[in-house]
Amino acid sequence: MLIGGEWLDAASGQTIVVENPGRKQPLGEVPRGGSVDVDLAVAAAGAAGAWGRIPPRERGRACLAIAEALEARQEELARLIASETGNAIRTQARGEAKWVADVFRYFGGLAGELKGITVPLGEAMLSYTRREPIGIVGAIVPWNAPAQLASLKIAPAVCAGNTLVLKAAEDAPLAVLMIAEICQAHLPPGVINVLTGYGAECGAQLAAHPQIRKLSFTGSTAVGKAIMRAAADRVVPVSLELGGKSPSIVFPDADEDWVVEGIIAAMRFTRQSQSCTAGSRLFLHADIFEPFLDKLVTKLKLLKIGDPLDDATDVGSIINERQFTKVCGYIEEGLRRSDARLMTGGLPPPEGPLAAGYFAIPTIFAGASNDWRLAREEIFGPVLVAIPWRDEAEAIRMANATHYGLAAYVWSRDIGQALRTAHAVEAGWVQVNQGGGQLLGQPYGGVKESGIGREMSLEGMLDSFTETKTVNVNMALPPPLH
Repeated sequence: MLIGGEWLDAASGQTIVVENPGRKQPLGEVPRGGSVDVDLAVAAAGAAGAWGRIPPRERGRACLAIAEALEARQEELARLIASETGNAIRTQARGEAKWVADVFRYFGGLAGELKGITVPLGEAMLSYTRREPIGIVGAIVPWNAPAQLASLKIAPAVCAGNTLVLKAAEDAPLAVLMIAEICQAHLPPGVINVLTGYGAECGAQLAAHPQIRKLSFTGSTAVGKAIMRAAADRVVPVSLELGGKSPSIVFPDADEDWVVEGIIAAMRFTRQSQSCTAGSRLFLHADIFEPFLDKLVTKLKLLKIGDPLDDATDVGSIINERQFTKVCGYIEEGLRRSDARLMTGGLPPPEGPLAAGYFAIPTIFAGASNDWRLAREEIFGPVLVAIPWRDEAEAIRMANATHYGLAAYVWSRDIGQALRTAHAVEAGWVQVNQGGGQLLGQPYGGVKESGIGREMSLEGMLDSFTETKTVNVNMALPPPLH
């Protein structure tokens, strides 16, 4: 683990085996960090507090140098991501590795925007604000896009002048450690510290540490609530990017091939749908329900499932046996229900090439109710539920009938209709007629139980990683006595 500029084992000497889920083989070992290691990392971050007094543009230049170094090792990072996450290298991992460099370049270029405002309170008063770093940031990232999400914590926090203690996911820590190695070459010791360990032993200790001034978490809603409870004891600000059960609403004028391809992209099938923005509830107008699903099934069957490191692979593997078993459990429930038709997919074969890893088959159930468990719970696997509708208001009501509110997708050639729906859907991020991923520069985050705060933008950096200080100066001093 990276603590205070040094690579250290866990104080306990214990380790965690990291598995390649596409091959069910050990990939390496990392330290099993605990409370002692958290204390050391937080102390190191505290000792590096002078970083916040370095001119912002110099901090920005450090981020730009990190971006160049990351770009030079992009393929190495991509292969590491594919090996530990199971995400296919061509369709996912290379894009994520490129994204990481882009994140540092984007925020490095924003360093000069860490500025305040002046308030006109009359000639006798100078009133201005400063954007100051919060201090020591505690960050925790999940395993589904570890490099991407780690970069979205590190780059804006560091650019804004904070120091950071980040806990990587125990299932996929290696790419994050590689990013930390590259960052360390361009930052003073202690500015960034990266821990590896289990949530209960390491993450919870970090969230509860008395010297942490800010918590930034990406992961499940259940864990996000625990983070929020820990922060409440010390009134520590939190940023939470949590789960989702995102709707895709398809109007009858959108029964076209490009929409079918967009639904596949929105459902994140080529990431095994292990994404909080996966459009896993497909609300199809009843007039196009059957023909649209036929086209969707045909295109979905063309995707190649296999070894994440094979360039021919479209769909990789589920992250681990526990998640694989969970996904299969949802599919088994769907197969038992008489009111849900299996359109494609189902349980993976128990033997053959796909049994060599944790491979799930893209699955679609049709005709089910929006009240069904598979339509309400975040599966985090390639299981799509298709639900028919006729009335626009009913489609919006069903889309909003969830405690989640992260992403939504609307498909129609009638832009007025599409925008009316986009405005009515309760989600922090809505895409109209496209199903791609997030873009740097746009404020991204959820509503309801999908999170608090925004990332990926200047606003996100300012709101999440700085505090506003107001300074009032009395300009009307009385004349001196002498």
